[in-house]
Amino acid sequence: MDVCVEDNVLGELLLLLKLEKIEENIFRGQSQDLGFGNVFGGQVLGQAMSAAYQTVPSTRKAHSLHAYFLRPGDAVKPIVYNVDCIRDGKSFTTRRVVAIQKGRAIFNLAASFQIDEPGFNHQDDILGIDGPDGLKTDLEHAMEYADRIPQPVRARILCKRPIEVRPVNPINPFSPEKREPIRYAWFKAIDKMPDDITVHQYLLAYASDFGLLAPSLYPHGHSFWEPEMQVASLDHAMWFHRNFRMDEWLLYVIDSHNAASARGLSFGKIYSREGTLVASTAQEGLIRYHALKK
Repeated sequence: MDVCVEDNVLGELLLLLKLEKIEENIFRGQSQDLGFGNVFGGQVLGQAMSAAYQTVPSTRKAHSLHAYFLRPGDAVKPIVYNVDCIRDGKSFTTRRVVAIQKGRAIFNLAASFQIDEPGFNHQDDILGIDGPDGLKTDLEHAMEYADRIPQPVRARILCKRPIEVRPVNPINPFSPEKREPIRYAWFKAIDKMPDDITVHQYLLAYASDFGLLAPSLYPHGHSFWEPEMQVASLDHAMWFHRNFRMDEWLLYVIDSHNAASARGLSFGKIYSREGTLVASTAQEGLIRYHALKK
């Protein structure tokens, strides 16, 4: 799939995540080549959630997912998603999804869905973070160091994007300085989206992989663009707390609590512009610095 479609990039992404049903509980999705050779982890997350949702009653919404990235995905080949309908209870539905390429599992996900229920309510609040107005987009920041982006991926990095991201505390990945391991970024879809909450949830799953691991490198003054850095997602967890819209501004607060044994651990909280906590994330990833072995 050509990423640099200028006319309707959001529509192209939503079509990518929608999937084709090829058999009962079996779906196929195309891959998005972002220029790195491997499939973006958020794409597989979003597509797996889309596949699971197509087997779940419409009265139930996802409340959590837990996933493992098993092998790199090939960005020029389609992915088959097998859904195992593990349980359909009175209140909860459980699904297991395995993503397959070239006959091998590259990813697996467990997701749970729940009927709407009343209950107690509390949350962590946002602490005085600047709003998105007036902030540069990540694309505008990328243009500032475009000459340092490797030529094979430069065009794709600099093309129009379906989700606009405005970092609050940006970092130059080609000149990273040591700082506390926390990242703030506003993001939203660039166009109006359908009212279907399932679409908003699997698009948020896609976007939740943006920069989630990056703060684990901040205290060490490194970034994933360095030739000697090997960075890859290992697992990903997500909890959906409250309703939201992907076409309205959301704030992603990411904090890395630990790095050890060539792995980094990050936790994220996603808020609406009004300060409502809509989702939480967690991810451990490989942050292998090959220079340490020399």
